[in-house]
Amino acid sequence: MPAPLPLQPGKYYHVYNRGNNRENIFVAERNYPYFLKLYAKYVEPVAETYAYCLLRNHFHFLLRIREEEALAPLQPLARNRGGQSGDPSQHFSNLFNAYTRAFNAEYQRTGALFQRPFGRIEVTTDAYFLQLIAYIHQNPQKHRFVADFRDWPYSSYHAHLSDKPTRLKRDEVLVWFNGAEGFTRLHKQIIKPEHIEALAPEDFD
Repeated sequence: MPAPLPLQPGKYYHVYNRGNNRENIFVAERNYPYFLKLYAKYVEPVAETYAYCLLRNHFHFLLRIREEEALAPLQPLARNRGGQSGDPSQHFSNLFNAYTRAFNAEYQRTGALFQRPFGRIEVTTDAYFLQLIAYIHQNPQKHRFVADFRDWPYSSYHAHLSDKPTRLKRDEVLVWFNGAEGFTRLHKQIIKPEHIEALAPEDFD
């Protein structure tokens, strides 16, 4: 198996993962906000988030790794006080480990919860960026969890159309779509996996 793609400063990535053996990683409603709380703690120091969707047995994020200047202060923190390193991949490992510990304790299970390594694809074009956001939001409908992806509560879709405070890079996303109208217009088109794979061939759901 080839080594996973390193997450490099300043670049955009589609990051995704699923439960080991396709096991559910979210069982109760409270699991979803708890995962996002840990994501904010472990991943946001090294990444800006543009879109996400949490599903029962997997998740998707579109994010940008922060610039090297933002990552550099984390290196001495890791060495001197046991904090997180400046390696973005390690931050995801910390997220998965923390969530797995809590999940295993709550549901009386043992062992790994997530597949390793987690998936990551670099996003290098505007077309991929735009279609990927719609694809991520449409995933619950694709997997038939809901008839209409807009009814799924565990994605960033509605946050992009809201004026409530958000950690998402909402303003930047809407600029890419030329406003909320362009955002909703593209989401009315069904983005199929082959559309995404044509832009960045990889095995993901």
